[in-house]
Amino acid sequence: MLGGEMKKTLQDEIEAILRKRIMVLDGGMGTMIQRYKLSEESFQGQEFKDHPRPLKGNNDILSITQPHVIGQIHKEYLLAGADIIETNTFSSTSIAQADYGLEHLAYRMNKCSADVARRAAEEITLQTGIKRFVAGALGPTNKTLSVSPSVERPDYRNITFDELVEAYEEQAKGLLDGGVDILLIETIFDTANAKAALFALQKLFEENYAPPRPIFISGTIVDKSGRTLSGQTGEAFVISVSHSDPLCIGLNCALGAAEMRPFIETIGKCTTAYVLCYPNAGLPNTFGDYDETPSMMANHLKDFAMDGLVNIVGGCCGSTPDHIREIAEAVKKCKPRVPPASVFEGHMLLSGLEPFRIGPYTNFVNIGERCNVAGSKKFAKLIMAGNYDEALSIAKVQVEMGAQVLDINMDDGMLDGPSAMTRFCNFIASEPDIAKVPLCIDSSNFAVIEAGLKCCQGKCIVNSISLKEGEEDFLEKARKIKKFGAAVVVMAFDEEGQATETDVKISVCTRAYHLLVEKLGFNPNDIIFDPNILTIGTGMEEHNLYAINFIHATRVIKETLPGVRISGGLSNLSFSFRGMEAIREAMHGVFLYHAIKFGMDMGIVNAGNLPVYDDIQKDLLQLCEDLIWNRDSEATEKLLRYAQTHGKGGKKVIQTDEWRNGSIEERLEYALVKGIEKHIVEDTEEARLNQEKYPRPLNIIEGPLMNGMKVVGDLFGAGKMFLPQVIKSARVMKKAVGHLIPFMEKEREEARVLNGSVEEEDPYQGTIVLATVKGDVHDIGKNIVGVVLGCNNFRVIDLGVMTPCDKILQAALDHKADIIGLSGLITPSLDEMIFVAKEMERLAIKIPLLIGGATTSRTHTAVKIAPRYSAPVIHVLDASKSVVVCSQLLDENLKDDYVEEILEEYEDIRQDHYESLKERKYLPLSQARKNGFHIDWLSEPHPVKPTFLGSRVFEDYNLQRLVDYIDWKPFFDVWQLRGKYPNRGFPKIFNDKTVGKEARKVYDDAQNMLNILISQKKLQARGVVGFWPAQSVQDDIHLYAEGVVPQASEPIATFYGLRQQAEKDSSSTDPYHCLSDFIAPLHSGVRDYLGLFAVACFGVEELSKAHEDDGDDYSSIMVKALGDRLAEAFAEELHERVRRELWAYCSREQLGVTDLRKLRYEGIRPAPGYPSQPDHTEKLTMWRLANIEQATGIRLTESLAMAPASAVSGLYFSNVKSKYFAVGKVSKDQIEDYALRKNMPVAEVEKWLGPILGYDTD
Repeated sequence: MLGGEMKKTLQDEIEAILRKRIMVLDGGMGTMIQRYKLSEESFQGQEFKDHPRPLKGNNDILSITQPHVIGQIHKEYLLAGADIIETNTFSSTSIAQADYGLEHLAYRMNKCSADVARRAAEEITLQTGIKRFVAGALGPTNKTLSVSPSVERPDYRNITFDELVEAYEEQAKGLLDGGVDILLIETIFDTANAKAALFALQKLFEENYAPPRPIFISGTIVDKSGRTLSGQTGEAFVISVSHSDPLCIGLNCALGAAEMRPFIETIGKCTTAYVLCYPNAGLPNTFGDYDETPSMMANHLKDFAMDGLVNIVGGCCGSTPDHIREIAEAVKKCKPRVPPASVFEGHMLLSGLEPFRIGPYTNFVNIGERCNVAGSKKFAKLIMAGNYDEALSIAKVQVEMGAQVLDINMDDGMLDGPSAMTRFCNFIASEPDIAKVPLCIDSSNFAVIEAGLKCCQGKCIVNSISLKEGEEDFLEKARKIKKFGAAVVVMAFDEEGQATETDVKISVCTRAYHLLVEKLGFNPNDIIFDPNILTIGTGMEEHNLYAINFIHATRVIKETLPGVRISGGLSNLSFSFRGMEAIREAMHGVFLYHAIKFGMDMGIVNAGNLPVYDDIQKDLLQLCEDLIWNRDSEATEKLLRYAQTHGKGGKKVIQTDEWRNGSIEERLEYALVKGIEKHIVEDTEEARLNQEKYPRPLNIIEGPLMNGMKVVGDLFGAGKMFLPQVIKSARVMKKAVGHLIPFMEKEREEARVLNGSVEEEDPYQGTIVLATVKGDVHDIGKNIVGVVLGCNNFRVIDLGVMTPCDKILQAALDHKADIIGLSGLITPSLDEMIFVAKEMERLAIKIPLLIGGATTSRTHTAVKIAPRYSAPVIHVLDASKSVVVCSQLLDENLKDDYVEEILEEYEDIRQDHYESLKERKYLPLSQARKNGFHIDWLSEPHPVKPTFLGSRVFEDYNLQRLVDYIDWKPFFDVWQLRGKYPNRGFPKIFNDKTVGKEARKVYDDAQNMLNILISQKKLQARGVVGFWPAQSVQDDIHLYAEGVVPQASEPIATFYGLRQQAEKDSSSTDPYHCLSDFIAPLHSGVRDYLGLFAVACFGVEELSKAHEDDGDDYSSIMVKALGDRLAEAFAEELHERVRRELWAYCSREQLGVTDLRKLRYEGIRPAPGYPSQPDHTEKLTMWRLANIEQATGIRLTESLAMAPASAVSGLYFSNVKSKYFAVGKVSKDQIEDYALRKNMPVAEVEKWLGPILGYDTD
């Protein structure tokens, strides 16, 4: 172990260099390891050749099995100019290594890695004469303390703080024993994990490894929102970890240098530490590779250096010694950042997901009091009943009402305090609207306090400790609190008891202050004193001065103990008047008015229930003043009499239906914007009866109703309303218009009788015909576009699904359409869209054509559709873009410029496309087959025979079984609710600041509808599963009847395969896949099997249509969205049954829903029409083989879409090495070969496979 002087010298040495110049860190270890293309055997080495789990990809084990490789990489970086190299230990905790069954090797792995790095550093130091340093890398692990891995249980965690501390302690021991100079906690996506690592390091330094080594801390900002994966801002992150006094703090990974710059600037502004920055080599491209060249990356980091932002630079993912060499050269002459002597001087710094600074000019800080089982009966009742969800709403209301810190107290004899505190804090972490504020962990039981601190990634307040049990106990607790990085409330309480007199309060607080600051080095700004707000008005004379004593003590403490804050529990003051809320709130308001003037900084209050001093009724104000300042011996009696005379009272409650007092126009607009149906008919009728203002029903539509919908459209366009809200607004609009229609029809009829005819009036901005093209049954996206356009005053003619071209064009003529919009989900729909465009050109229908749907793209629209039609053809990404496009196309002042811009853009797209075709290279099909994925079938375990052969039908499948298998992310995509990273998926989307609230509402609506659909059996699920003997012959899979010898028999069916052909990187050894690679070849003699399935949800269309007929677009779309989710869930649940029961090749599989989402099961279920087999015509073979239409009712349209639309089908492969892949583009030789094998004309094959053709057919 290093001695104190030696350690001090090391610290001084690194700081001396940092003051003189910018130091250079190494680059990506994983990037370099990949270049070696090491095999499984290389990873295993001799020692682990019989290890039961694959080790390839476990880079950290290479420090044991291939130390020369790791050592060589270290040397390359050192010779490129790195001053500091990181050990190969990013995943070397027992937690991360458990995935490989190597958790027992954690210490050894770290020590070996440190040894390898140490030797390399010393060798290059000797060789160059420049001192090099080794940083021991501690990665984030694959667990998170702040986010639940369970959708259903937001409070659940699959790791504890103590387990993380233990793992990090073991890792750090290995690194320190191996001789590292620095400990680097890096790629921090969850600050709570980092705090566990810091806790472990501090523990080691205290116990065995004094003096401490320098600590570097590097967080990871995951996207342009500037937050970590667990939701913290950069400044909140810095506040949360700065208690460890790091030498350096900064960012790495996730972003390229250009994207990282604003966040590095933020870090630099809020820390006195040196700043470290090692970004990725740009952002990953579509193939997951990094494109930023060494010179590009070096130029970015040189700009950082020239602007004085950094002290240490390096590279992360995608960076190499070439990058580090250029970076080192680029910053060689740049001056380093000069760290400020202090930041936010005189401020108490706290954090939740966001920073909270309490400075000299900060207003009084409200600490919300209602999450206290001792102080709130409602909260206590909910916690006792285990109703944490509802208890969470109390916390949310506190924050909404102005609480800047949230006090949490679980002290009740009937509760398991540590468990309740842990659970509630975890619940809070799942709600960003609450978690944004710091927490105050409040308990008289220190075990409960520790439990709370172990759950919080932010910097908390501990409430409280005292000298009650003596100095030793006080210092021990304070030492732990400091190690957690929290601020602390110290009660004016010592061995003699609670301080009630002014001088005793001052004396106790002064003693505690000097103990904390002088003995423990506690930051004075992290100390809060509570000089005890005690109850007055009790009738006991000795209590009359309690308020005055607190106020006077506060003034002296603030004057004599620099840096400290003063707090108190306000509800204690008025406890004598419990039940008299108006009296209590007035007392609190008066007390705070004076206490704040004397230096009180914060208090535990019922946020939102504090009256303004000047608003308190004058006679009540005077009574409170007399009681607080002890001016009247009868003040208590007078207050009681006041309460009896005025009633218990309370503050006025704001009426939630106050909007009903507005004008009729204001009420109609409010109802539309808020989606409130309740009063819409009566309000519309009231407007209709006002003949003077609205002589005709149409005037109401054109006036207040359209004005309201314009507000809706504007809010949606600005991103301030979301799709589900817009659809609810449309529902209200339809209801209002529906009420007016009979009166409008009556008016027309009267006009006809009077005049013989009447000219129809058109109040709309334009008329748009929408249709899902022939052969396609998917229309959720189209329906949503229709609703959004309708909300923006467009007349929408929706022709539904499977609409033939002639019907579309006739409708456009009949309705004098201004625009036609086509939608499609499956690839054959693309050809139908081309056909419609050709027909529009032939018939000279010169109106704009909009293209949309999942299968469409800008490139296909520009290259394949637009050239066929001389009027504008525009690809529209989603509903939010449709309004902008249509508005510009129908605005005479904007149309020409907009169309010209589109024409130029699409011409550029076409040129780029044709250039890319020239550049693309393809292997000849014969070579691609030779380089295919080859399995050694004779040495592999033989395929498992299914429990039955042939097909089995599942009638009226239990929908309840499917609920847990629903993947909710695509559901939110339907509603165009997309959270920003890290809140993109489910349930994290609920945490998103922008869409989270609306996502929760839509999800709740979905749950309600799902319950109805299942309990009332509104939908039926049917499906079929089948298995057959199968053998591959080159790229095809032959299926055989049961009991025959395949080598001597004709197949009963053949599935034809397509093989990857686009040339891969010259250094790549990746095979060229085809689905047939995963089935044993006919010549192998190994018996194999193939399965298939088709499942669907019936009744969706009928139910959706019924809602649509009722004017309820929201419920109509909801039914379709849920129908699709249930069908996909059916496929997921049935596949699990196949693996475990029906085929039983993984009968012991025990996977959770998250594992299923991440495809961690054995085998695959690819579907025709998707990337692994893009040919929809393969469905015909499936339908014939298993008699699917007769068995289930699922039919194929002429474009081979499945009807009903909520349907899924595919094949089952059981091989453990089978994987999903994309065939990608193919060349003409494969298309001709495929056509020959399928006995289909080449032109027909080209039509079905158009999107994957690597050549132009025109």
